[in-house]
Amino acid sequence: MNTNSKGKGPKGGENRPPVIQGPTNSMVTPLLTDLYQFTMAYAYWKAGKHNERAVFDLYFRKNPFGGEYTVFAGMEECIRFIANFKFTEEDIAFIQASLSPTCEAGFYDYLRGIDCSDVEVYAISEGSVVFPKVPLMRVEGPTAVVQLLETQFVNLTNYASLVATNAARHRFVAGKSKLLLEFGLRRAQGPDGGISASKYCYIGGFDATSNVAAGQLFGIPLRGTHSHAFVSSFMGTDEITDKSLRSCDGKSVCKDFVSLAQIWLSKIKRASLLIGIFGETNQSELAAFISYALAFPNSFLALVDTYDVMRSGVPNFCAVALALNDLGYKAAGIRLDSGDLAYLSCESRKFFRVIEKEFNAPGFGKMNITASNDLNEETLDALNKQGHEIDAFGIGTYLVTCYAQAALGCVFKLVEINNQPRIKLSEDVSKVSIPCKKRCFRLYGKEGYALVDIMTGENEPPPKVGERILCRHPFNESKRAYVVPQQVEELMKCVWPGSPDKPREELLPLKEIRDRCIKQLDKMRPDHMRRLNPTPYKVSVSAKLYDFIHFLWLNEAPVGELQ
Repeated sequence: MNTNSKGKGPKGGENRPPVIQGPTNSMVTPLLTDLYQFTMAYAYWKAGKHNERAVFDLYFRKNPFGGEYTVFAGMEECIRFIANFKFTEEDIAFIQASLSPTCEAGFYDYLRGIDCSDVEVYAISEGSVVFPKVPLMRVEGPTAVVQLLETQFVNLTNYASLVATNAARHRFVAGKSKLLLEFGLRRAQGPDGGISASKYCYIGGFDATSNVAAGQLFGIPLRGTHSHAFVSSFMGTDEITDKSLRSCDGKSVCKDFVSLAQIWLSKIKRASLLIGIFGETNQSELAAFISYALAFPNSFLALVDTYDVMRSGVPNFCAVALALNDLGYKAAGIRLDSGDLAYLSCESRKFFRVIEKEFNAPGFGKMNITASNDLNEETLDALNKQGHEIDAFGIGTYLVTCYAQAALGCVFKLVEINNQPRIKLSEDVSKVSIPCKKRCFRLYGKEGYALVDIMTGENEPPPKVGERILCRHPFNESKRAYVVPQQVEELMKCVWPGSPDKPREELLPLKEIRDRCIKQLDKMRPDHMRRLNPTPYKVSVSAKLYDFIHFLWLNEAPVGELQ
């Protein structure tokens, strides 16, 4: 769990309230915000409005990457932040130096005393599939305090949801059977970008990361072998001084593993089905493979494209793998990092199958083939259409930088204050907010797929299974439909009731959030998920909320006058 209970009460019988650790990144503090949050907070305080009860919705307006779904992520970090929200004296001093000298001293005393004990947060579960306009989080509390949470909440959910969605899209194209490895640390936008990418790509369906720090922090499985530099650092087999290798069962020792690998290379070269495929392989590459196998005999995976994949890399790998096989080990496979990946993977698979047949090596034909080299959704799709034999994909730059779209565009809008609904109007209808405190439901059809999300007023009766309900587009009066749901799921739950010891939804381990994401994606209709021209998912409001939105819209919009 991400909450930690420590110790006993003063009498030794009661547990202390669970402690929620601070944000993963220590830079996430009350000062990680925009200056106008403090200028507004002062203006609220000056006007005596700072303690008025406000409700804000955090949502986004459009699905990313040209798709029709988004994966919600980053909620846990928001809760970690508010659970530890407090200004230090150093913070107060800097704020005071940054604001106008006309600001009254009482405001800084007010800042010293605030925390999030009077704030409530309701949210959709992290890892859920979500859609535009539906609130991801609803934040209620004193106006000034909630206003001071805006920038951090948007920052913590924006990239997290974007990269989790990017990962989910890569998973959808690759297919469920493929191993997906996140290799993006070196190309990520700074250390926090790298850590966040590893965490949220795992939620989105990736299986492992190369990022050791992320493995330590979040328990994500680690994967990685060696680079071209390791291969090219060797000049020949005479550099290998310790040539011995104990067998897998520990009962014997091969005193000259180098010679064993060289013998196997000669056998492969003479194999009838492989004659003419390769001649003399690169001996420095062979030395590198042997050296790596001696270091990691249980997990030997070789990068085979430093010199020539089919004329050197694959034959050298097979020689070392067969030598390991003699000692009871099983090689892990190869990695391709350049060239025509579809063609090379197919040729490598043919080579492995010949080895299995020629030398009676069961399972060798199914040797794992990993591919990397600036992969993205488009290249994965192209590989599928070409036909390939790749088992695992290592994906970095295009994944973690979200190269196809820079930001999700989350917003944080006031929807109610002192029980009075508020609306934000715009000539651009997509930017009109949906007012008042709302409940959100997902309605499922007979086949188990999600049909529509519907928002209702807080006090409206919820949709019921088997009862017909009218679902209306929030702004387009002609778009409406009746739905008879076979399952109704309420989306928003209390994740922060003001303190960690009050009843709330627990923060789940990362693996459970990942499992939820995978299950949710499985519940989506395939036409909503496809890469090209996906069917838009319907987001609606109840008839009563629709009427209220348009009443408030007309009430708040100024009436023009023609001259």
